[in-house]
Amino acid sequence: MFIIVDSREMVTAGYASAFEREGYTSLKLHPGKLKDWLEVTCAQDLRSVEAILLGEGEERSGFVSPIRNHCPEAQIFALEDASSLDNMLQLFFAGVDDVLRKPVHVREIIARVGAFRRRISSRTSSAGIGAIEVFFDGRDPTVYGQVMELPRRERRILEYLVKNKGRRITKTQIFNAVYGVMNDGVDECVVESHISKLRKKLRKRLGYDAIESTRYIGYMLKDGSTPKQQVSDSRRPVQAPQSTTRAFDLAGEKNMGKKQYLSVVGT
Repeated sequence: MFIIVDSREMVTAGYASAFEREGYTSLKLHPGKLKDWLEVTCAQDLRSVEAILLGEGEERSGFVSPIRNHCPEAQIFALEDASSLDNMLQLFFAGVDDVLRKPVHVREIIARVGAFRRRISSRTSSAGIGAIEVFFDGRDPTVYGQVMELPRRERRILEYLVKNKGRRITKTQIFNAVYGVMNDGVDECVVESHISKLRKKLRKRLGYDAIESTRYIGYMLKDGSTPKQQVSDSRRPVQAPQSTTRAFDLAGEKNMGKKQYLSVVGT
């Protein structure tokens, strides 16, 4: 998700519409409401923020520290209407990640965020969530320590889900990550097929559905904290304790004896 902060409604609406056309969710905020939004928003939603765009507004430099405290993984872009070396240096000194001169296309912003995340992920050779571990050197993932062979597309989708653990990602975001933003020769619906096949394979290995999908919102990889053995045990039919079962048997024997006695008396 991208947060657009600007005192001009026309600017925030324009960027929000452009992000939506590219398949990314966004939120428009007035500068005066940014700090309140950071305070009241839950941690899970804050983790889904990929970048915050700081446009025109007072005390932009004062927003950097609160953003870092609440969204440490989000990139902070400052949008400048005019080129000014002094303003640019001041913004960098305040802690923003980049200063962009408008007009700037949202695809450039998306590409910059993608490049930043690739640099971060390249520092580690693997990442995991629960029993799933993926590798960024071309190897197949492992589940409970066992290698799970996957086709290249499904493997890249799983890697993308793990890298974005805790975040909901749209079908378009997955498509752009796997096929590329400029690929017009493949329909986005192919993602649904890949997700369906990957979900079945993970369910077979894990014992539960690891990919959570919400219509119009996207997909998220769940962290199953229950071990595989416990999951399989929980599916077994519940048996009554031996003492309880024996009590029912004794009661049945007494009733049967009573019926036989009444039948004898009756004859």
